[in-house]
Amino acid sequence: MQVYLVGGAVRDALLNIPIQDRDWVVVGAHAQDLLDLGCKQVGSDFPVFLHPETQEEYALARTERKAGHGYHGFEIDASAVVTLEEDLLRRDLTINAMALTNQGELIDPYGGQRDLEQRVLRHVSPAFVEDPLRVLRVARFKAQLAEFGFQLAPETHDLLCQMVNEGELGALVAERIWQEVTKALMTSRPGLFFACLKEIGALAVLFPALDRLFRVPQSETHHPEGDAGVHTLMVLDAAAKLSDSLDVRFAALVHDLGKGMTNPASWPKHPGHEQAGLPIVEEWGQLFRVPKSTLQLALRVTEWHGWIHRGGLSMSLADMLKVLKGCDAFRQPDRFELLLVACEADHLGRKGFEEQSYPQKDFWLGALEACKKVDASVLAADGLKGEKMAQAIEQQRLARLDNFKTQLLIMAKIAD
Repeated sequence: MQVYLVGGAVRDALLNIPIQDRDWVVVGAHAQDLLDLGCKQVGSDFPVFLHPETQEEYALARTERKAGHGYHGFEIDASAVVTLEEDLLRRDLTINAMALTNQGELIDPYGGQRDLEQRVLRHVSPAFVEDPLRVLRVARFKAQLAEFGFQLAPETHDLLCQMVNEGELGALVAERIWQEVTKALMTSRPGLFFACLKEIGALAVLFPALDRLFRVPQSETHHPEGDAGVHTLMVLDAAAKLSDSLDVRFAALVHDLGKGMTNPASWPKHPGHEQAGLPIVEEWGQLFRVPKSTLQLALRVTEWHGWIHRGGLSMSLADMLKVLKGCDAFRQPDRFELLLVACEADHLGRKGFEEQSYPQKDFWLGALEACKKVDASVLAADGLKGEKMAQAIEQQRLARLDNFKTQLLIMAKIAD
């Protein structure tokens, strides 16, 4: 029995970046050998086991041959005669097809170290096409390794385009797509993931509502970066700098999908794009089974980001209260703050605006804090109930907002 460190851990070690997970491959062993050592098998589909102490994954060396449709349509050989080189050959990219011995010796039969040095993403073998999910994985690695500037090898670029054109992506189930999307969203440059999909034609197949934005112009005054698709990816990358929240990043991705529905006669303006985007975001939520809390924030950002941007001293008290209630800020103040972060990303995700301040965030947080000073228990002590109580709370909130605006005006005059 021989054990090797494989995959991403080897790649990351050679790039001198922190290793997140360690995967191991075992050559010359049977499943019972690992069970006898106390390992726990994690599934019947693949011979993968969890170490009893570290909980790291140990997999028997295996070969795979496409013999049917879908994710499970493979014939697997995990017998003790499978070699390390055969196991590495089935992997997606050369930079992920290297191994380390316990003595630190690098085993690199397919040129992974060379491609690491040259910053190239290259497929290992023609078997790459047998799993269409690898199209998304390659795009994710562009985002995940953004700081190193990896580019697609020409032959890999052509192969990805071929897979898209031949309809291979139609075999992907929504769950697997969403898993890759969530991983990509949590990288440092998630915009590169979708830009790569756009480059090879996959964006139009998998996310047509997002792909449509790249043909939609915007006002040059507010959006010097050009069309709505470029803006969206800039917003997504801005969100990644501001927050580690998946919910914020997903909201940034989908907030402007309604611009793809604007009548061209209205271009470059997009009246009503917020409302137009809501059913599209809902459709994404149902298709990809987006978690409820993630989808909820995305819908609120989609609906209210325009109102949030307009927040300021010129906004009426009634509209201020309308926004706070519409965003459910009183019941979910923490979620409201995440909404404001997504809106800040929308503000920063424009050419020339990347370093600007976003005073609207402090404005809305101050407005919410002012409204918190309304004490419902005092009103209840006065015997108010039901509709009368709700009306009294609303009036007091409006009064608090009025006082808040007055204080801001005074501070502004002092500053002048």
